[in-house]
Amino acid sequence: MLFFAAFFFSACSESEGFGYGDNPGKKTPFRNHSNAIVLQWNTVTLETMQGPTYDPMIASRIFAMVHLAIHDALNGIAPVFETYTLQQQDKKADPVAAASAAAYTVLVESFPAKKQQLDAALAQAINGIKSADAKERGLALGKIAGEAIVALRSDDGAFQNPIAEINNPQLPGLYQPVPPTPFVYAPFWATLETFGLESPAQFRIAAMPEINSSEYTAHFNEVKQKGSKENDTRTAEETTIAKFWYEFSEIGWNRVTATVAADKNLDLLSTARLLALVNIALADSYIAGWDSKFHYNFWRPYTAVRAAGTDGNDNTTVDASWEPLMNTPPVHDYPSTHSTLGNAAATVLNAIVGSNTGFTMTSTSAEPANSTRSFVNFDQAAQENADSRVFAGIHFRFSCERGLELGKRIGDWTVENRLKPNGKGL
Repeated sequence: MLFFAAFFFSACSESEGFGYGDNPGKKTPFRNHSNAIVLQWNTVTLETMQGPTYDPMIASRIFAMVHLAIHDALNGIAPVFETYTLQQQDKKADPVAAASAAAYTVLVESFPAKKQQLDAALAQAINGIKSADAKERGLALGKIAGEAIVALRSDDGAFQNPIAEINNPQLPGLYQPVPPTPFVYAPFWATLETFGLESPAQFRIAAMPEINSSEYTAHFNEVKQKGSKENDTRTAEETTIAKFWYEFSEIGWNRVTATVAADKNLDLLSTARLLALVNIALADSYIAGWDSKFHYNFWRPYTAVRAAGTDGNDNTTVDASWEPLMNTPPVHDYPSTHSTLGNAAATVLNAIVGSNTGFTMTSTSAEPANSTRSFVNFDQAAQENADSRVFAGIHFRFSCERGLELGKRIGDWTVENRLKPNGKGL
């Protein structure tokens, strides 16, 4: 998987009283506990996975596992929400130790070569805990929570060789590998066990427009013009958007969630639950998106523009030298999973934090480096995230629109069915 990182990187809340049950005015039993430890382990998780072998699919899986383990460990101390796997409880356990041990256990089991680095992170995290008994109880509870989620996912098949050949005939509309990657990535992800959905195909999208339709023609011409590497129709702002949102979605939307949790000063368990729900939705968006991609087997703009002379549509014009602004990911076009992940996260954030929440963030792919963009709400960010794929020349707009719709359904399902308030209150 060495290619993956190098390939891609060439380039105010409505409910101020956010709390359990998402009811204004009610907060969790950890209302006086800072959320810093959860945000700290979110950062450690990304740092542990970063490097030349970074794989966004695996990363989404690990993010979900870490934050589910943290949520379950804290909920084992104060059972306010439904748990994901953990059944044990210990109300005398220290929450910082429990959250830290949960995250550490998932990460060290997943990345044993990083044990020394993770040992140091754990030691730093629990250094200030005064009660030795509470600390030991917390470490024990967190370890059990981490082991439970690791065991649950141990045979999910995520670590197969992701590099696969594709032998589609050279027919109009069928996906063909796009240079410089002569393969398709992780076809098995289309059938991977989901985290929150009932199955990968639960919300499979409807078919794309016919190649000879007016809708296809309009979207073909848009991406051909706006997404071209060299053109005079894409504005400077659109180029900025294309590059800003090019980073992997699980990185960007974890940053959005962490930024909002810090800005709103959410309490410990509320932050843990929010990040768990967002990461369930992100992980399932890759799986469900891959399901639809491999079902429809649709070509990318790069192939469509260069092979337009064979598509039977008199209103599309071939350009045999056309190139997109940004490198095309090695997987099918329809739908845009980038759009799916963005709107799945935005939908969860809307439901839990509030749809009028503004925020400012940067991106690892922003140009110039460390530049920021501000958004009045999550929907605006999700829409701009989807638009970026057209401006980058790597998706048709109808793929982005269907991706947004799929993400909304995944986000709604996640909030309505996972980690719900258990009715016990405080």
